[in-house]
Amino acid sequence: MMFNEHTAPEDEARPDTGHVWHRVSVPLRRCGYAIEIGPGLLTGLGEQLRERPVGNRYVVVTDSNVEDYLGIDLLKMLRESGLQADLITFPAGEASKNMETVVALARRMLALGADRETAVLALGGGVVGDVAGFLASIYMRGVPLVQLPTTLLAQVDSSVGGKTGVDLPEGKNLLGTFYQPSAVHADIGVLCTLPEAELRNGLAEVVKYGMIRDPDLFILLEERWRDVLDLEPQVTASVVARSCRIKADVVAADEREGDLRRILNFGHTIGHAVEAAAQYRIPHGEAVAVGMTAVCRISAKRGWMPEEELHRLCALLERLGLPTAIPRSLETERLLDLLRHDKKARSGRIHFVLSKGIGIPAITDQVSREEIEAAIQASRGE
Repeated sequence: MMFNEHTAPEDEARPDTGHVWHRVSVPLRRCGYAIEIGPGLLTGLGEQLRERPVGNRYVVVTDSNVEDYLGIDLLKMLRESGLQADLITFPAGEASKNMETVVALARRMLALGADRETAVLALGGGVVGDVAGFLASIYMRGVPLVQLPTTLLAQVDSSVGGKTGVDLPEGKNLLGTFYQPSAVHADIGVLCTLPEAELRNGLAEVVKYGMIRDPDLFILLEERWRDVLDLEPQVTASVVARSCRIKADVVAADEREGDLRRILNFGHTIGHAVEAAAQYRIPHGEAVAVGMTAVCRISAKRGWMPEEELHRLCALLERLGLPTAIPRSLETERLLDLLRHDKKARSGRIHFVLSKGIGIPAITDQVSREEIEAAIQASRGE
């Protein structure tokens, strides 16, 4: 299955703020919304919500890490703008991504008097976006949601598309909903607060977008990789906007994860097995990076992808400080067993997103155990 190019919506700057450098539309049938990208967006959020309210009051949901350096200040700015606002927090980390956290947050909202016109503002990275989004989708059968992603990974990926979820002991994201936000505000200024490892984590997803849809984005990363790592503002805003535009196009065409949306799993199928085999000690971005190189090795071995483009992918990932080899400590048999139980499998078959070249994904459920094993071994130089 191939994904064909089609025209994306043009950027629309908001001249009334001076901070929005890119505006990407997500044109869904029932509840389309906009992703605004630029520096200082959180600073102007109170004024914007006062002029264009999405609720009659606001509850900022964040984690214990983001609370100290952004949450308290945002709450103050919202209140100074004349908005009724409160802040609720949960312990940072994947361990909090469960129903117990959601129930505790819902009870806090009830204690604050939050009703069906109260909007949830999800301030944080992917875990916050998932938890707060799930909370908004089920609190009183659904309240307005605004995503305020604070990590690169969240800005280019998890805050866009409407997927929410929490974990069970048996696996990640096994409870969840599709619930679209009213808006997404990606303040690139907050990215300078990230540890370098967290920035690289998000860049793996940006490389993915270049591989599945946008050869020019891939070239931009090759040519300006140093500016990308240094968070040069214009390059950063462009990278985030182009990534969001690609995901917006895919989500608009396939809102509830049918065939087309599978291309967003490029690198993730093997990547998720790597994460699980490492007991989640390997960051998501690093796992996706080695997953992308593995499926491209399969593609090149089949003759689908030019060897030169496999080498370009590996070289770019290495420049960005991302791995291209699956750790030897992860046993091949364990990885294969995890792949067999992948939750995206249908009728016992796993759909892999392979590549026919940079910007050209191909979906197939015809990948053999021998091909996967050979790709894993090749990545280790075996």
